[in-house]
Amino acid sequence: MTGYFDLTSNDAGHYSFNLRAGNHEVILTSQVYKRKTAALAGIEAVRESSALVDRFERRFAKDDSPYFVLLAGNGQIVGRSERYGSAAAMETGIRSVIANGASTFVRGLDTEPEHRSATPNPNRGC
Repeated sequence: MTGYFDLTSNDAGHYSFNLRAGNHEVILTSQVYKRKTAALAGIEAVRESSALVDRFERRFAKDDSPYFVLLAGNGQIVGRSERYGSAAAMETGIRSVIANGASTFVRGLDTEPEHRSATPNPNRGC
């Protein structure tokens, strides 16, 4: 199964998304958006930026654990990874975003058909 975007909203009516790998693990998390259209634009920015290696910025948290952010063309952060136990694990995470970031699958919140080609079925062995 290929990766997909998982679009959600919170109690305040704000939106965010996760990019999930084919095994359903979260590999990139967005910021919170006030509008659904802005979140969908963020997904599009991930699709475009994930193919460009120079858009990944490697960072270290205060506890020295590595993580990365994905930058849009305007330099804004469009996604953030989890913290990893090693730099090698972080590089594996980056490779996973590169491999899955162009996905056209968007799950959640009745997204418009033009923003998805299909909804992944976790019970189907794709």
